[in-house]
Amino acid sequence: MPEDGWRPMETPGHYISRIARGLARIGDARLRPLGFATAQLPVLSALRNGARKSQTELARWAKVEQPTMAQLLARMERDGLVRREPDPADRRSSLVSLTADAQSKLAAGRDILLQGNKDATRGLSDEEVDTLLSLLQRVLANVEAMDR
Repeated sequence: MPEDGWRPMETPGHYISRIARGLARIGDARLRPLGFATAQLPVLSALRNGARKSQTELARWAKVEQPTMAQLLARMERDGLVRREPDPADRRSSLVSLTADAQSKLAAGRDILLQGNKDATRGLSDEEVDTLLSLLQRVLANVEAMDR
């Protein structure tokens, strides 16, 4: 142990960060054949049932800044995953929705992600997975409270 007692590689944050990066990397590889990426998941989720939302609503939902969402939506539009239509209530704004092609691939994408979660928790009992979820939800609540 270092003299000052600081062991950053033995903290929850270290493991949470490594797990998040690993799941994103693996998820991207598994989703690539469908034309999806893990960064798109908040948008795909928010629009999955035929919903139409503004860029502002999507940025708020995904907890990202407007420029980040604008770039993401531009790439998704280029790749044929979303379309924009004028907002009848606000001519300066547009509403974003999924294309039929994206909608048709959502179930397969969901299955890929569910399998990834099963793979990540292999060897854990159902009770352990429930405990892990409960603990992670509490940590997330703490982190979100720090961000206010």
